[in-house]
Amino acid sequence: MTAIIDFLNNIFWGYVLIYGLLAVGVFFTIRLGFLQFLHFGEMIRAIRGSRESDESGISPFQALCTSLASRVGTGNIAGVAVALYLGGAGAIFWMWMVALVGMATAYSESTLAQLYKVRDGKGQYRGGPAFYISSGLKAPWAGGIFSVCLIISFGLVFNAVQANSIADAMEGAFGFSKMWVGLAIAFFAGLVIFGGLRSIARFAELIVPFMAAAYVLMALVVMALHFTEVPGVLAMIVKSAFGLEEAAGGAAGSVTAAMLNGIKRGLFSNEAGMGSAPNVAATATPAPHHPSSQGLVQAMGVFIDTIVICTATAVMILLSGVLEPGSGITGTQLTQQAMESHIGVAGTYFIAIAILFFAFTSIVANYSYAENAMIFLGVGNTAGLTVLRVAALGMVIWGAMQAVATVFNAADASMGLMATINLIAIVMLSGTVVKLTKDYMAQRKAGVVPKFKATDYPELKEKIKNDIWR
Repeated sequence: MTAIIDFLNNIFWGYVLIYGLLAVGVFFTIRLGFLQFLHFGEMIRAIRGSRESDESGISPFQALCTSLASRVGTGNIAGVAVALYLGGAGAIFWMWMVALVGMATAYSESTLAQLYKVRDGKGQYRGGPAFYISSGLKAPWAGGIFSVCLIISFGLVFNAVQANSIADAMEGAFGFSKMWVGLAIAFFAGLVIFGGLRSIARFAELIVPFMAAAYVLMALVVMALHFTEVPGVLAMIVKSAFGLEEAAGGAAGSVTAAMLNGIKRGLFSNEAGMGSAPNVAATATPAPHHPSSQGLVQAMGVFIDTIVICTATAVMILLSGVLEPGSGITGTQLTQQAMESHIGVAGTYFIAIAILFFAFTSIVANYSYAENAMIFLGVGNTAGLTVLRVAALGMVIWGAMQAVATVFNAADASMGLMATINLIAIVMLSGTVVKLTKDYMAQRKAGVVPKFKATDYPELKEKIKNDIWR
């Protein structure tokens, strides 16, 4: 079984996804006319007007915060450190590049999720890749496979991994027992997830802006203390990406090592194209009332995750001078050492608390994605969701106490299959994304608030819910 899992991961993560996610990002960037660059201001406008919801959906801002809760996890702290250690400073440049093209992918999958959303038995909006695969491509079997993979990876196993990161950090910084940490995480996560989607959205809306702002503020404080060195660090990131300067860290500072590690860690962190964030994007009431508006909001999520938060971690590490090739110090330990060099022993505690917030919010948001998959599979009733919630919390307790490498590899394979299905689907549905985008931007250019009119899309008549898109 281990050999099969390793083989699948080698195929998915060594070839299909590294090149597939990047290629799809470039494809949508070109096909949508460099939307993420030319209409960046529209993304900001979409977020600024996104606080309202209705009885069927959460607000777009809550959907953004929930997706950020999942995107912003241990990868933003430990993953960036690994990218620097293995790929050198230049890896951060390639993380930026993959995020910038990934914004177009994130826009496309979330726009489709909005378009093909449905109402569940309680009148709440639901949707995501399984729904647009089933309705848009008439392939419910593929939507079923996607849903099962989503439940295994995001609903169960990744929550064990996040709990393991929290337990390690709490034990290392404060000496807390891993078992008690796991029980505490499960208790507080249970308070949130047993309240359902709206409870999760309210929690994310409250916590995510605070945790992101606190982390970025610390990075700004560090940069202020070393303000004369910041331009040199940023220049080193760019130069090292092309081998113009011997990189800090990395396999001999090679361009290949920088590119591969930057791309791999960037894709893992921002989740663009994975098919995860669209599950919560579909549950929002869009403002303006057009599928593209929520796509714009979610594209900004990729920017915040990588360009803002991952860069904050990278700059703090590079300014510290603790990055040493071949030292064996990488991941969370490297980030903690960097913070210690800046603010003393408090740095270890700061990173431990940051991991607590980043990983805990990921647990809650990942569960919300699995709820959508359960509803698609027809087992989203009270009994089905209760079983999922108990299983998810059980995995949290187990993950806090166990080394989860083998199970994590299995979840990687599951997520690899899920992402591959999603990438094929969004490329096949790209014509619809282009038409929606042109419609939205044309209305903006005409000076009116964009509004989706189902009558303008006769080809979608039997595929979307007209009672939602009146």
